[in-house]
Amino acid sequence: MRAVIVRSFGGPEVLEVAEVAVPEPGAGQVRIRVAAAAVNPVDLQTRSGALAAGGLLPERAVVGLGWDVAGTVDVLGPEVVGFRPGDAVIGLSDRLALPLKTQAEYVVLDADAVAAVPAGTDLVAAATLPLGGLTAAQALDIARVEPGDTLLVTGAAGSVGGYTVRLAALAGVRVVAVAGGGDEELVRGLGAEFFVPRTADLPAAVRDLVPGGVHAAVDAASVGMPVLDAVRGGGSLVGVLGNAPTPLRGIRVGNVWIRADGSRLAELAAAGLRPRVADVLPLDEVGEAHRRLAAGGLRGRLVLVP
Repeated sequence: MRAVIVRSFGGPEVLEVAEVAVPEPGAGQVRIRVAAAAVNPVDLQTRSGALAAGGLLPERAVVGLGWDVAGTVDVLGPEVVGFRPGDAVIGLSDRLALPLKTQAEYVVLDADAVAAVPAGTDLVAAATLPLGGLTAAQALDIARVEPGDTLLVTGAAGSVGGYTVRLAALAGVRVVAVAGGGDEELVRGLGAEFFVPRTADLPAAVRDLVPGGVHAAVDAASVGMPVLDAVRGGGSLVGVLGNAPTPLRGIRVGNVWIRADGSRLAELAAAGLRPRVADVLPLDEVGEAHRRLAAGGLRGRLVLVP
């Protein structure tokens, strides 16, 4: 079968669509025939060597790429219950140092990292949900917002930011969304009550809208200290990329470190979220997908289909 791998770090030219053995599921695992796999910023960071330089990716001769997957169950390993061959599923591969991940024709995942979706689900769109949706949900867990609270979300037009806005709004949280000037209609459509263009003086603009500052923030765009300054004393701030600022004024600061969670993923699949697909490309064009994602400006995820 074909799978996207890297044997050395660098630009998109190091990406290889290699012929590899079809993986076999072990106990508690399922093999998925891949219908679609999204391309995320973490794939670019893996390929470039940024994760290895940061000490997050140990040295390996071969590293696979891909976190999100949508497809159908192909083979069940021993001790797996709740799935049958042919079931439509989505899942998340949350380990970094694997020789085979989701950008492949087949992938093996732990069964508890997989969620069934209704037959007839658009699997290309569904492939954009696991990483962004779970990151948003787990960030909101850390933020501890309640209905009626105010929440600032940076990068609100992106994948994680957009899912955060939507989930918070569905929970009755009043959202202040920060995004590009042309994205106001998009983020308001996701449920944001307030909008702040990312070019604004963020703390001043937010405090004009919410006197005293917001109860909490999810900093999906890694803005840092200006976001902290927009949060009221004793509030909370959640960083998404591991670089949350120093806590000041009694603000509780944390980072979300994504983990696979099939049961939570099943909840997200039923929550009425709106997956966004920027474009669909064949697996062989993974290098083009990396170049386009690096160039920025996408609204939605690029999806690879084998």
